[in-house]
Amino acid sequence: MLETVDPRDADALASHESNSLPHGSQVDFSRLPSPAEWKPEFAVPFNQRRIGKKVLISNDFGDWLLMTMEEFADFVAGRPQAGEPLYEKLRRTNFIASEVNHELQSYRWRRKKEYLFYGPTLHAFVLTHRCNHGCQYCHSSIVGMDRYDTDMSIETAERGVDLAFQTTARGITIEFQGGEPTANWDTLKHIVEYATEKNKTAQKILSFALVTNLTIMDDEKLDFLLDRRVQICTSLDGPEDLHNQIRVFRGGNSHATLLTWLKKINQRYEDMGLDTNQYRVEALPTITRPSLSRWRDIVDQFVEVGCRAVFLRKLDPFGFAAKSVKTLGYSMDEFLEFYANAVDYIIELNRQGVQVMERHAAIMLNKILADDEPNFLDLRIPGGACIGQLGYAPDGSIYSSDEGRFVASMGDEMFRIGSVEDSYVDLMGNAATRSLVMAGLNDGHPDCVSCVYKPWCGQQVEYNYKTQGSLHGHMRDSTWCKKHKSIFDYLMHKLEAADEREIEMFRLWTTNRTLDHFIV
Repeated sequence: MLETVDPRDADALASHESNSLPHGSQVDFSRLPSPAEWKPEFAVPFNQRRIGKKVLISNDFGDWLLMTMEEFADFVAGRPQAGEPLYEKLRRTNFIASEVNHELQSYRWRRKKEYLFYGPTLHAFVLTHRCNHGCQYCHSSIVGMDRYDTDMSIETAERGVDLAFQTTARGITIEFQGGEPTANWDTLKHIVEYATEKNKTAQKILSFALVTNLTIMDDEKLDFLLDRRVQICTSLDGPEDLHNQIRVFRGGNSHATLLTWLKKINQRYEDMGLDTNQYRVEALPTITRPSLSRWRDIVDQFVEVGCRAVFLRKLDPFGFAAKSVKTLGYSMDEFLEFYANAVDYIIELNRQGVQVMERHAAIMLNKILADDEPNFLDLRIPGGACIGQLGYAPDGSIYSSDEGRFVASMGDEMFRIGSVEDSYVDLMGNAATRSLVMAGLNDGHPDCVSCVYKPWCGQQVEYNYKTQGSLHGHMRDSTWCKKHKSIFDYLMHKLEAADEREIEMFRLWTTNRTLDHFIV
């Protein structure tokens, strides 16, 4: 258990910290030398947090160190001397001001913040609002399968593609969403062919992704998708009873149909000679109230169908999920308890030789252990709104992100930044875009700027807006902050207690391989 909490933070921690996860606290400054003995010139600026019996420090370079309370006291007093073990640890992790190689750290910053030097890479095309499912948590604005008036036209699609290609990014991903995007198959095919032809001149690193429930897939569609190297992603919420309970499909058994196609597609990848450790259908679960006690069943289901990763996603406050919260919702503490149980189980499976990881933890560990920036749009500074992704609605409206489009589906056009009729320069330079980018900076948040996890965390302005009524949000009361800080705490406790085998397992989770096959 934690030993002390700064009394100034006691009320906040009471409401902000999870009782289900091992968490951190402020350091007990009464155990440190008096401020008169501190030597601030010895250290680079840093933040701190108590993790168990250790003190975690981090700096804006993204370096970190766990040390004993006695070592931390020596550190703030500037006592370590060259050649001593503590001094060398601090030097290697860039906490001694006089030892920092500024040219090297500038290069490091530039490498990890590379996304700031180019425009949006993810372009999400909503091809239709039609869907044959009635998922109780659907974040989108779905309509019946006979509502063809909600389909994106080929003319609008071409204008969207033309706009996407104007991004200054070297690489772009065009992602097909819905509704069920395969319901508007002609437009999907046209976009793939039109963008592929356009790229012969543009010479961008182009890729396509499809988010589908797979229930209207057929061999002809699959042949096209495989031939054009479209990556396929689907939703799998767990075993059959759990999946079908939430993902309602009146046309048959959603779970059985999904597994049939998932196995068939994975077999096709194997027949094509692709490494099946890398090339598999990506499946994602959304955690609802019935899922909370089923963490073992959910993980086992993913392992059974051959998935190497599970991305444990909490319900978001958008679309149907906002209306079904009374039946499907839960507290953040309940989710964090579920998350800890599930990841503990995943770690135990790895000890038994089963290769599976939790995607959210892997993203965070990439930042912590691999000194990498995976450009996950929800955990970067500034956030992904507008400058990381754009959402293209069927009528040609353009939104800050998927989440911005979800807000629009609830009748609020707050995150509409333009349309396919606008120029790229206008979209990237208008007042709305500038405001959303500025709101996505952690440096302007009082709690974020002093948080030990600041180098690795991020903002989602749409979430702030829907949950707190402000683009900037109030992190001390934010469930967004609580979720990420608690998971960071969980991982830091794991790293602090890990043996060499476990550290190697976590490092394997950070291994990133480029899926070259999906690059057109």
